[in-house]
Amino acid sequence: MIKHESTVPSCECEELHAELIEKNRATMPDESTIYDLADFFKIFGDSTRMSILFAIDGAPMCVCDIAALLGMTKSAVSHQLKILRQSDLITYKKVGKNVFYTLSDDHVRDIIEKALEHIKE
Repeated sequence: MIKHESTVPSCECEELHAELIEKNRATMPDESTIYDLADFFKIFGDSTRMSILFAIDGAPMCVCDIAALLGMTKSAVSHQLKILRQSDLITYKKVGKNVFYTLSDDHVRDIIEKALEHIKE
């Protein structure tokens, strides 16, 4: 849950802390990396995609099963799966005529679990 304060505290001085600024500048990613990171998090900004990620976290699922679980059409699920695949967040395995989707690795699981933990605070 997001906590809101009525006012945002701010400095009332004009003093710069040059040492701190330089230290942080040295550790900040470059602008291109920050842009890529922002794009990465946009993928998580869609509730349908988040639902799909949670659905396939426990066990691989096919499009039909995901659609039934989420009450969506197979077409709508497939569209979102394509976006998640292009972002390397999920992977798939073909078994006969079925295609089963799962999270691509533990990093994806860690990201969504940490985010969930944060909003439950």
